[in-house]
Amino acid sequence: MEALDGQQSAAESAPLLPKNGMVLGFDYGTKRLGIAVSDRDQRFASPLYNHQRQGLQGDERFLRRVLMEYRPVGFVVGLPLHMNGDESQKSQEARGFATWLTGLFGLPCEFQDERLTSWQAESLLLAAEFTKKQRKERMDKLAAQILLQAWLDRRRPAAPAQTSEDAPAEH
Repeated sequence: MEALDGQQSAAESAPLLPKNGMVLGFDYGTKRLGIAVSDRDQRFASPLYNHQRQGLQGDERFLRRVLMEYRPVGFVVGLPLHMNGDESQKSQEARGFATWLTGLFGLPCEFQDERLTSWQAESLLLAAEFTKKQRKERMDKLAAQILLQAWLDRRRPAAPAQTSEDAPAEH
């Protein structure tokens, strides 16, 4: 499965996913899956589910229901890398999960570097003064939202630089 790894720009590798349609983002874990969804225009990501893993059959049943409801055009799976960019054992597990998803549902999958997404999610939840229990209930789906939003932002063409003629007039 050829996919972007979060280190390549969209210009360096042709994207596999269509430019329109909902995309599901996954923060993969052996105990829980954080799941986020994009809008159809692929501009914004929203947290969706924290799924407690239930073995492959249980996960498949749950994900089939999610796919029936949202009808995504593909998946983005977070790729846990070491801070120096090297892959880890968790990276290989996430790649295996992506292969399983693609084989099961026949939809394309890309990867997004997920370094620091859990830290970002935890920081946001702490700043919002959620209790430890509330943070745990929200953590994985928020991490999935952060990594999916990063993927969406990376795919979006850069906005042209604003010139002085484009700037709003001062009053």
